[in-house]
Amino acid sequence: MPRHSTLLFLALCAIWGTTWIGIKAGVEVVPPLLFAGTRFTAAGLLLLGIAAWRGEFELPARQDVLRFGATSLLMITLCYAALFWGMVHVDSGTGAVLEMSLTPIALMGFALWLREEVFDRRRLAALLLGVTGLAMLFGPTALRSWAQASGEGAMLRLAGAAAVASAAVTYGWGSVVARPLLRRYASIFVAGSTTLIGGLLLLAISLAAEPGAVSALGGQWGAAAWAGWVFLVLFGSLIGYTIYMTLLREIGATRAGTYAFVSPIIAVLLGMACFGEQIHPLDVVGMAVMLAAAALAMAERKPGPRRATSPSAFQKS
Repeated sequence: MPRHSTLLFLALCAIWGTTWIGIKAGVEVVPPLLFAGTRFTAAGLLLLGIAAWRGEFELPARQDVLRFGATSLLMITLCYAALFWGMVHVDSGTGAVLEMSLTPIALMGFALWLREEVFDRRRLAALLLGVTGLAMLFGPTALRSWAQASGEGAMLRLAGAAAVASAAVTYGWGSVVARPLLRRYASIFVAGSTTLIGGLLLLAISLAAEPGAVSALGGQWGAAAWAGWVFLVLFGSLIGYTIYMTLLREIGATRAGTYAFVSPIIAVLLGMACFGEQIHPLDVVGMAVMLAAAALAMAERKPGPRRATSPSAFQKS
């Protein structure tokens, strides 16, 4: 893989591995959909402003309008509405296993279905290896949580798990749908358009149906929530989402999606460093397996052996 793409991939993993801090700070005091909707709307406006300043803003062609709308709906609105609702009802371990393991699988599945990529057994093996590592890292916590649930709580957790799973599927679908746009428009313009449209739709849903959303528009969130919001706008969306769009164009959905095997490791290490969370031997093994999976998926395929050619074919007569 080109060095430029490798550096972008590592930057994406680092950024999206730290966004959970901002999300946690915000959703503890702000209605989740409102928090997400305002974040994406602000990021979209900033991205489009930068695109205009760089001369990369252009009105989409008529045949691309529907694709822009579908990408926004799938990657932002449906994904984050389901993810944030689901995370209210499942523990972080269950959510991590479902969302992080299903995202690269969905990316590969839709890339093959929509013929954006060809089947690659090595990358399939990398996905299976990565899912195994995720299960080792977060599986014990998820199993303990499910074992303790009963009655109505168990049903809500099941519904929450289904919502988190659907978020991974819609995100993967939207990512693959977006790739043709990235061949015709600048990454920053696609990122800005989809985050703005998706964010506005999230805001509409929040204000119509989310308890406390209207009053929360007053902005009395507190310093921690506002700091998290600014971090998510500038790093999670403005920088991270643009990098992701660039990687979709340059290396494809399957390889770009392997950030899901590296970002959780960064999150776990930050939890240990910032909050004193413990890491067990099985966690270390799981993280090593996930890193191996990412390396396997990102490695370039070696060219096959060349056929021997008769020397006389190239000899001058």
